[in-house]
Amino acid sequence: MKTLFAKASAALGVLALSVSIHAATSDEAIIERIKPVGSVCLQGDESCGTAAAAAAGGARSGADIVAQACAGCHNAGVLGAPKTGTGDWAARLDEKGLDMLVTNAINGIGNMPARGTCGDCSDDEIKLAIEDMIANSQ
Repeated sequence: MKTLFAKASAALGVLALSVSIHAATSDEAIIERIKPVGSVCLQGDESCGTAAAAAAGGARSGADIVAQACAGCHNAGVLGAPKTGTGDWAARLDEKGLDMLVTNAINGIGNMPARGTCGDCSDDEIKLAIEDMIANSQ
């Protein structure tokens, strides 16, 4: 009877150890599955600003922004967008001034949504893009 009890106790001990190991593995798997896929870094947050800029490939030029996000509409004048390479930009610059053009691009105006198609552009990058389109239109 003692050997039967000893064997049963040993079997239960091994089973308990197996369940414990499996539970730890399951917890680790769950934690891995539900971990965040990214993080948010707000403009001006010193703790992650350099990491975010490095991850994004550093600062983009106005020409980069125009090529990536603006040219689709502004090269063809889609829905009344001022066409790059024409007098459209000079007329708007004379009428509204650079600050108002930048404000309109940031907030959206007419058929153009806020920030155009560059949702991840900073205010400074929007300004660089506008300055680039103006420079290429004179």
